[in-house]
Amino acid sequence: MTKMKVGIIGSGNIGTDLMLKLQQTDVLELTAMIGIDPESDGLKRAKELGYKTFDNGIEGFMEQPELADILFDATSAKAHAYHSKVLRDVGKKVLDLTPAAIGPFVVPPVNLGEHMDEKNINMITCGGQATIPVVKAVSNICTVEYAEIVATISSKSAGPGTRANIDEFTETTSRGIEEIGGAKKGKAIIILNPAEPPILMRDTVYCLVEGAAMDEKAVKQSIQDMVAAVQQYVPGYRMRTEPIIDGNKVTVFLEVEGAGDYLPKYSGNLDIMTSSAVKVAEEMAKHQLKQKV
Repeated sequence: MTKMKVGIIGSGNIGTDLMLKLQQTDVLELTAMIGIDPESDGLKRAKELGYKTFDNGIEGFMEQPELADILFDATSAKAHAYHSKVLRDVGKKVLDLTPAAIGPFVVPPVNLGEHMDEKNINMITCGGQATIPVVKAVSNICTVEYAEIVATISSKSAGPGTRANIDEFTETTSRGIEEIGGAKKGKAIIILNPAEPPILMRDTVYCLVEGAAMDEKAVKQSIQDMVAAVQQYVPGYRMRTEPIIDGNKVTVFLEVEGAGDYLPKYSGNLDIMTSSAVKVAEEMAKHQLKQKV
């Protein structure tokens, strides 16, 4: 099968984990790792693995733009605003793993098929990738008046990029809960837990549905089906208990364990972002390659 060439912008934890995940796909061919710190572990590993590396940022890549057709941006919301413009001008597709929210929000089992031809796709946030599928599952059966998610992650898995983007995290996730989750009103909260040993990522989803009557069986089945869909590309994603329904309130407790490719298994918050991004890129590549046939 013909592969589509991809590159990674950002040689930190997320970019390095992406690099290792991309070695496992038969649809995408990683060609370049782009960073700004020549001493970063990501750039060192990429060089050892034989990939083209740039330690002078996007400007270095722009000297050889033919190296990749799809770029993963694993930097920051502020940096992505610049990267997006530069790459759009040369016709590259970009998967944004920052909360910049320039392109449409995508959660693979919810709305991937709607944005196959977009130039810039936003992967929302780790909390969004984990919880929006559940909100959507409920809204597929009932009208969700209000949805609130609480994402709790290990403090050790929150690097400088995550910490710098806390405000964007809450705003972008809240928007995603409404725009693609289907809730009339959404709210997102993130908690950094300093516990030792580090905890796995845990997410709580609260949905208030319209009216007193609810088909509880249909709601639970819809949630279970959605969880199974996410598990296809994030095996460590699971419910901690059965969905709890009390009157017009639905509560779901989730847990995300990382695959341990580069990051520790407790870094499920980062793993779900990289796994989701790879899934989107694979489907975009298949779509584009099919169009060329």
